[in-house]
Parts: sequence; structure tokens; C-alpha cells
Amino acid sequence: MKELQYPFDSEWIMKKKKSLKRNLLGDGSQRIKKRIAVLGGSTTDDVIAALELFLLDAGIEPEFYQSEYRQYWQDAVFGNPELDEFGPDVVYIHTTQRNVDFMPNVRMSVEEIDAALDERFKRLEQMWQALGRFRCPIIQNNFEMPYFRLLGSRDSYDPHGLTNFTSRLNEKLNAYAQTHEGFYINDINWLAATVGLEKWADTKYWFMYKYAMSVDVIPELAYQTAAIIRSLFGKNKKCIAVDLDNTMWGGIVGDDGVEKLEIGQETGTSQAFYEFQQYVKAHKDLGIILTVCSKNEEENAIAGLKHPEGAVTPDDFTIIKANWEPKSINLENTAQELNIMPDAIVFADDNPAEREIVRQQTPCSVPEIGEVTDYIKVLDRSQFFEVTTLSADDLKRSEMYKANIQRAQAQAKFASYTDYLLSLEMTAEIGPFKDIYLARIAQLTNKSNQFNLTTLRCTQEQMAEFAASNDHITQYGKLLDKFGDNGVVSVVVGQRGSHPVTGEECLDIILWLMSCRVLKRDMELAMLDGLVKQAKAAGYTKLIGRYLPTAKNKMVKDFYPDTLGFSKLSEDSEGNTVWELDITGYEDRNHVIKV
Repeated sequence: MKELQYPFDSEWIMKKKKSLKRNLLGDGSQRIKKRIAVLGGSTTDDVIAALELFLLDAGIEPEFYQSEYRQYWQDAVFGNPELDEFGPDVVYIHTTQRNVDFMPNVRMSVEEIDAALDERFKRLEQMWQALGRFRCPIIQNNFEMPYFRLLGSRDSYDPHGLTNFTSRLNEKLNAYAQTHEGFYINDINWLAATVGLEKWADTKYWFMYKYAMSVDVIPELAYQTAAIIRSLFGKNKKCIAVDLDNTMWGGIVGDDGVEKLEIGQETGTSQAFYEFQQYVKAHKDLGIILTVCSKNEEENAIAGLKHPEGAVTPDDFTIIKANWEPKSINLENTAQELNIMPDAIVFADDNPAEREIVRQQTPCSVPEIGEVTDYIKVLDRSQFFEVTTLSADDLKRSEMYKANIQRAQAQAKFASYTDYLLSLEMTAEIGPFKDIYLARIAQLTNKSNQFNLTTLRCTQEQMAEFAASNDHITQYGKLLDKFGDNGVVSVVVGQRGSHPVTGEECLDIILWLMSCRVLKRDMELAMLDGLVKQAKAAGYTKLIGRYLPTAKNKMVKDFYPDTLGFSKLSEDSEGNTVWELDITGYEDRNHVIKV
């Protein structure tokens, strides 16, 4: 919904929140359902109302548990039957400067202030550890700076200043987040600075309603919180597609020539375009795919990207679409070539007409980027690529997609598909989960939608529990070939269960997913071979597979019978199917990948 995309009108959203919710729930979209516990240190009614809108818009239908006013610590530490029964998928702790509950003064010794700091942090730590019983991500607000400074500028560096105390408490939160998986900081300190402390801490809202911030900035807070949640559940975007003329540089390369383009350090405008190129390029290191979608002659586009004063080169882009086709068609083709969904693409274009056409004809995200001086701000505040995990595979994703295009080009040279697969010289690393890959494994469960038989979403902590359990068999698959390392591309989890018909003990496959970038390369057969070996070693004779249909995983509807040779046991009215494979006489089926 365009009205919920940055930059949005916060005041309008708060006035129209009920009708916006009705429209979102009535739009026919399929959404994943998540339970979110909001433990508040202040009134959270409108925070939850705004958060719900942004999550619905992101494809997540939330159900909320809301603590009583300022009962966040008690609910976490002492327990609450209602919260425990709720069983949250995410816990969001909405505390602010109002919950620091300490005011240093100049008569205190530094030791007394240090002791107070340690006491407040340990109280928070006790809460986080108690919430570990839910084995789900915890999102904790850090603390915005106080809206007054008793010591003036000295307040920032003197231990007797509340500003200094708050900064030190935030550093302790940061250190905890760096060493504890599944714990995430919601940086409201940055957000309060961005909107302005005076606007953020409008005290009338506290004294009248016990809101810790102005109602007008609540959508800003909710949007940032929603960005973390949607990232946790695989709702981030994967690709930036950029226009070129007057987007990546000033001027029209086909008319003005490369030498007259505005890019570099000569003028303020050229510096603005240069910084935007730097910003776009930096996303490669986050695993974001960079592509070009421009109405241009390809020769001119390449020349512009080779500008000696530019920050990018043609090699930074996985796909360059520079032609005279409608941009909507080019974006759809880009998605197809990358094997991603079109709604995973963010399209940046300076032309409002082009933006609207793409917005109307594709599901791509199309931000209103404004003038070149606003490009970075709008893209950054939109938080399309919020980072909650950063794996080794993320750092080389751009190279992986480029290698995939090389593979597709190589395939065209072979008459026999088997000969093509053999020519790739594929090698797979397959085995039970390893700690080093857990972050990537959890990331895959929350990002993979098409080749995902059950769409089970798991945290890193839950994956670690599966790996340590005697009742579960886990398996990851990592694939390499002559074009490069694809990274971890497949995940399977089976659990001890009872056969749906005979009741005998069997291995029930609760998760099977694979990255679409390795489709049709027999990796699924190699994974089955490995799973069978583990299952036989554990004493199982039968595997049970399940397919739970969603709007996006129709491609694997017949995966178990057609690809793996399972036999159908049942199917219900919603299309959920159950399959069986007897493995007593099983022989390996992969013959093209060296494992």
C-alpha cells in the first residue's frame, strides 16, 4: 500500500488506522501469521495499532499479546499464564528513556553511578534470560537521549550526566546483542535523533496518556520495528534495480555523451550522484543483487557505468537491461533470470511517470525517491534490506547470481542435459547441521518460499535445538561447481514420528527446502541420498513427506512423487498431501554430483 511506504504521512496514518486495517485485511493477500508479544514500559495501544498496519502491508498477519502498563519486567521474569499460553513467535520490549528510572547527581561518587548502571543492566539481562523460555527472537529498544541536559554539554561526558549514563547503558545493550544470537536492538536512539528529540519527547503526551513519545512519531517507531520483524521472517527485498539517466548520474548519456555527465567531485550535484552510486554499491556486501533497468542503448549504458569519476562499474551489476522495452517487462524478465519473485525487487527511478507505470504493472517496490539529494535518505529510511543476519553466503551472493547466469549460458551449448550437469563438475557438502552454518540455515527457512514443502519458519535457536535432539535428523547441503560456490542451498529436517496408517515408527520430514538458484541440478537427489543414509543408521525404514500448499510453493506440489518417487498416502480438501517412501532397498539416485 503506497500510503504505508516511506515517506508517509504519520498524522494521517494515525487518523485513518482503522480504515487502513480494513482495506489491508480485505485485499485478498495471503500472509504468514505470527504471534507478537509487546511488553511495554509505557502505553502501547497506538504502537500496536500502527505496527499491525506495517506488518500487514509486509505480508505478515500479527496476533498480539500486550502487557499491562509498565508490567514488562514482571511479565517476563515472574511469568504470566496468558503470555505463556500465547507462546510468542517474537517478543518486542518497548522501553524508553522513561524506564531508565535513575537520575545521577553531582553529589554521587563515580562508583555509586557505576553500581547503578550495572544494576539496571542486570535487571534487563535477567528479563532477557527469562524470556529465553519462549525460544524466539527478542527485540529490545535501546534508550533515546534525555530531552533535557542538567549539565549542558558536559552532560554527555561527565559520569554525573544522564546523557552519559544513557549512552553507557546503550553500550552495554550493544555488547549483549553482539554476543547473543536471537537478540536484536531496535535503535530508537537514532530514530529519536532523526525526528528530533523535542518532537519525540513531547511531554504532554506522557503526562496526559503515558505515551513515551509524541503520537505523531509512533508510525515512525512502528515502521522501524516492523522492518526488523519482516527481516526476521524473510520479508526483505533481494534486489535493487536502478535507472541510469538522472538517477545514477546527472544528464542523458545518449544525448550528452559520457564526458558531460554529472558525476564525481566537481559540483554539489555531481557529488550527490557519486554518493548515491557509493550507497548502491555498498549493498553488494549485504548480499543484495544490483541490476540496471534503463531505457537506453546498451553501449551507451555501459559507457556511462565506466565513467572514470563514477563509484560503480558494469561488473557491479548482475544484470544490465538497457533497451527500449517497457521497464515493467524488463523488471519481470530480470526476476525470471535471477529466479526470484518480482516483489523482491526495489526499483529506483527519477521519473515519476515511469515509477507509476512500474508500480501499476508489477509488484516491485517503487519508492518516491524525489531529488538526487533525497535518494539515499528515502531508500535508507524505507529499510527494504534491514539486516538481522549476515552470513558468509550473503557476502558473496552477487557473485553466486552472476555464476548462475554463466551456467545458463553454458547449458545452451549442450544437446544432452546430463552432459551439461556433468560438465559443471559439481561437488556437494552434505551432512548434519554445523554451528558455522546455523545462521544461514535459519535465514533460508525464512526466505525460501517457492521450493519449500512445508514453509516451516525457524529461528537459529530452534535449528540448534533440532541439531542437538535425538528425535531429529538434520541435513544441510552446500553446492560448488566450476563456476563458483553456491553456498548452503538446501535444508532438511526430519523428526521421529508415527506412520499415519500403520502407526509404526518413521522419520517425518517436517522441513525440506532448497534455493531456487540450484533447481534442476540433482541436488535434491543428493540430499535424499544423504537423508536416507542418516535415517537407516537411526533404524528407520520409512520416510514420510508432507506438502502444505501456499500461494508461492506450487512448483513443488508434485515434488515427492515425480522427483523422489514417494507414494501418496492421503490428501485433504485444502490440498495438503502426505507421502511415503520405503527405504529398505534404497539405492543412491544422484549420479552427477560428487558428495
